[in-house]
Formats: sequence, structure tokens, C-alpha cells
Amino acid sequence: MLRALYTFIFCRLLGWRIEGELPKLKKYIIVVAPHTSNFDFMIGVFTRRILQFDPKYVAKKELFIFPLGYFFKWMGGYPVDRTRNTNFVDSIVKLFNQKDEFIITMTPEGTRSYNEKWKTGFYYIAKKANIHLVKVGFDYSQKRVVLSEPELAPDNVEECIRDYKRYFSQFKGKNPEEGVLWEE
Repeated sequence: MLRALYTFIFCRLLGWRIEGELPKLKKYIIVVAPHTSNFDFMIGVFTRRILQFDPKYVAKKELFIFPLGYFFKWMGGYPVDRTRNTNFVDSIVKLFNQKDEFIITMTPEGTRSYNEKWKTGFYYIAKKANIHLVKVGFDYSQKRVVLSEPELAPDNVEECIRDYKRYFSQFKGKNPEEGVLWEE
């Protein structure tokens, strides 16, 4: 019933579509870009409700204060302290190793503003936990959410970031001037 309501609102009323399928894996990281607006959270909520899965996500710890903190945790959020080194990668790898099923969503830009230097945590978590990455593009210009096939991280972090920036540059965020830029 709720899935039908989410589908009606997201697809019929708002005009969005979802392209691609969820992998049949129990553990993976969803890498989402471009992340240029708070509206991205709602796009993600609609997508996960329509596809009927419950990925977790990481967000800056400042979002997890009363009263919204309860909502963000209920929605699957894990707070991250970005002001100091907290062994974040090892903490998430430990979660993957402890759980039979675990999916987490991460935005490599680490902010809604343009950021040339992407965060590499998703890469190192995938390598250390030996899990797949799934790219998910939010394209506001064509109102679509695009899911890629799962893939293992390449052997080189710079190669991964370069390839991901190239891939995500095809999608236009809500604020395209803050999105992913790629020049060969």
C-alpha cells in the first residue's frame, strides 16, 4: 500500500523515474552523486521506499541533534564527526564484518557545495570489507535516479575517483553549478 503511494507521488505527480535495479547482494556501498541540495535526501527516501530496501547512510554529526536527530537515526543515519580523525573507515568496515546484511549510502563530495577533492572513505571501506560499490546518480534535469551495476573498487584510489567523477558528471543536480565537473 505505502509503496503504491510513494510510486504515485514520486513517479506520477513529481514525474521522476528509477532506472536500473538493486543488486542481489547482501552487502554493498551505494555511492550517490551529485549531492547539491537537501532535496536529495527526499529523492533517496522515495527511491528506497519504492525499491523496498533499507540502506543506512552517513551524515555530519551536527544533523543528529534534538529533535531532528531522532528522525535521522530512525531513517538509518550514522553520525560522522568530520572535525577530527575518528577511524571512520575501520568503524564502518567493522559494521560490514559484524552484519549478515548491510547497505550504506555515501556521498563522495562530502558536502552539498562543489568540492573538487572528494572523500575517499567509500573506496577504502569497499577495499577493506571486500564489498561492491553501486553508483547512483540523481539527475534533476531528466528527473531520474540511475542505479549502476555493482562493481568492486579498482586497485588505485585515484583511478576510482577519476572514473567516478567522469561517470557522475553526466548527471545534473538540483543546483547544477555545485555538481560534479569533469574535463578530460
